[in-house]
Amino acid sequence: MGKYFGTDGFRGEANVVLTVEHAFKVGRFLGWYYGQNHKAKVIIGKDTRRSSYMFEDALSAGLTASGADVYLLHVTTTPSVSYVVRTEDFDCGIMISASHNVFYDNGIKVINGKGHKLEAEVEEKVEAYIDGEFGELPLATRENLGRTVDYSAGRNRYIGHLIAMATRSFKDKRVGLDCSNGSASSIAKSVFDALGAKTYVIHSEPDGTNINRNCGSTHIETLQEFVKEKKLDVGFAYDGDADRCLAVDENGNVVDGDLILYVCGKYLKEQGRLNNDTIVTTIMSNIGLYKACDKVGMKYEKTAVGDKYVYENMVQNNHSLGGEQSGHIIFSKYATTGDGILTSLLLMEVMLEKKETLGKLTEEVKIYPQLLKNVRVSDKKTARENPAVVREVEKVTEALGNDGRILVRESGTEPVIRVMVEASTHELCEEYVNQVVDVMEKEGLIIE
Repeated sequence: MGKYFGTDGFRGEANVVLTVEHAFKVGRFLGWYYGQNHKAKVIIGKDTRRSSYMFEDALSAGLTASGADVYLLHVTTTPSVSYVVRTEDFDCGIMISASHNVFYDNGIKVINGKGHKLEAEVEEKVEAYIDGEFGELPLATRENLGRTVDYSAGRNRYIGHLIAMATRSFKDKRVGLDCSNGSASSIAKSVFDALGAKTYVIHSEPDGTNINRNCGSTHIETLQEFVKEKKLDVGFAYDGDADRCLAVDENGNVVDGDLILYVCGKYLKEQGRLNNDTIVTTIMSNIGLYKACDKVGMKYEKTAVGDKYVYENMVQNNHSLGGEQSGHIIFSKYATTGDGILTSLLLMEVMLEKKETLGKLTEEVKIYPQLLKNVRVSDKKTARENPAVVREVEKVTEALGNDGRILVRESGTEPVIRVMVEASTHELCEEYVNQVVDVMEKEGLIIE
């Protein structure tokens, strides 16, 4: 990870960690970088945070000052930016979003012309420019100045792309959608309505400060109650920029990314459409997923946490399905990033083609209890490498043996250490997580 750019872009509290000056400089550099041999074309999308409008203006100013033309998708999803970039000849795309974070955070995600996350070497150059280590860049003048263009038509084409992917009508299916008061609010319902579903929507009234607040994929308990109350067939919850999807089955049970990978992977394998009969997971995936895969002859690979690393593995090895427990699911035939709405459409396809409920499709997987605690620290590397913490992690590893595991890692997007334990019972998970967190506290590593 770089100084500013983590595993998912440049992210932090708006005007504290990530400022308008940063955004302007990111725009200045990208406009110059992509415009060295031609007039650059850059597309920008944003989520519903109040600060997203401010950053959109700052980025646009920087880009046009460097001579780039800027096309505005307005409020839209991260995967829609990726789709438009790779299908409509843009040099790069920018999504303004802090994904599942609280409303006062924001982020800048840069997507290259192929629809992939920006290359690390380009991010390093952007960082050098922000810190004044790259030198001055020329300002465009006269007819070489860039302009901004309303491009909501690009978002509409993405909606059409999603609708065209469905293989069956959703007629008479009762579907709940939790749009997290975020980007999905402008897209998801229209897609499901067009496909004939009886669509019930919650948290689709963004006001700039309610994105992800007690809703969406990070607070799925609201959707669980909603599905049970309305007696729905299925529910889908997205995060702030709709690149994640978690589901709720007809009984109100959560279907996380691991279960989605299993259901979709097994279905694609049966159809001969799962490349190499392999799914790509991260080290956070549950032991139960792997045991279920073994039973049906489905292979799997493990990467570091981050859909960026999942996708890199998929490209290198020609795999067609991968994702994270958190709901970033990538179907490489259709997308180069996680796409929450696309994921929900393909889950619907499995349910309709197999004529099974989501609850029935997931019952083959026995998920092991897992507990994850996020611990705010002043310095992630220092906390993770603290000798007392390392010794405690080794003790827990030895105690768990082959019946579980512990994982302690740095967040790529927040000042947080994530402590995860998987074990045979919830009580053991809690006991072992607390042992490690207690040591961090005694060592003075935790901040409030």
